[in-house]
Amino acid sequence: MSKTRLYIARHGKTMFNTIGRAQGWSDTPLTKKGEEGIRELGLGLKDAAIPFKAAFSSDSGRTMQTMEIILKESENEFLPYTRDKRIREWCFGSLDGAYDAELFMGVLPRTKAFEGKKDMREVPYSELAESIVEVDTANWAEPWDVLKKRIYEGFEAIALSIENSGGGNAIVVSHGMTIGTFMWLIDPNREKQFIDNGSVTIVDFEDGQFYIKAIGDMSYRYRGQEIIEKISNEK
Repeated sequence: MSKTRLYIARHGKTMFNTIGRAQGWSDTPLTKKGEEGIRELGLGLKDAAIPFKAAFSSDSGRTMQTMEIILKESENEFLPYTRDKRIREWCFGSLDGAYDAELFMGVLPRTKAFEGKKDMREVPYSELAESIVEVDTANWAEPWDVLKKRIYEGFEAIALSIENSGGGNAIVVSHGMTIGTFMWLIDPNREKQFIDNGSVTIVDFEDGQFYIKAIGDMSYRYRGQEIIEKISNEK
């Protein structure tokens, strides 16, 4: 049996990402620039010649649009592809779609979890989740125990499906905070790292455990950029 490895990409840059709105369970499509970034990623993955066994994304439009471009550009259009709502982004409840500044610099800093902390990066995901529940007037946001369970079980189910079919590599498209939360659940002592649009986070799965190999790796996108530049220079 070969090793089970997940290549987890963050979706391409969307309209809400561009204008600084919290997306959560609300959804906007990739911008033209966002599509170009994912084309770079797809070409970079093709160049790396990674043999993927299956594809998985959340059920949000932005991750499905991202996956479509990745599969086309990496010439993996015939891979089995599954959508799983467990690897969706966090739900921000009544603040879904609000401006980031309003949510992360206005409303949330007034909650208990932010007392004495200068920066959101200092707030553990567990406390951040409870802050969102506290300020959500619609009661849609997920409590931490629900949120962490669905995220971990979503990625675990993907890893197990690959492992049970003999191991191999899966390409997965998810969301910034969801990927960050998953990394924190694997290793709570690791400092939070920025996960950019089109970056790749790599984890291995062995004996029921996840092992982090890379977080927010942009090298596949950079390689894709080089390939596109070379093609345009040859014209």
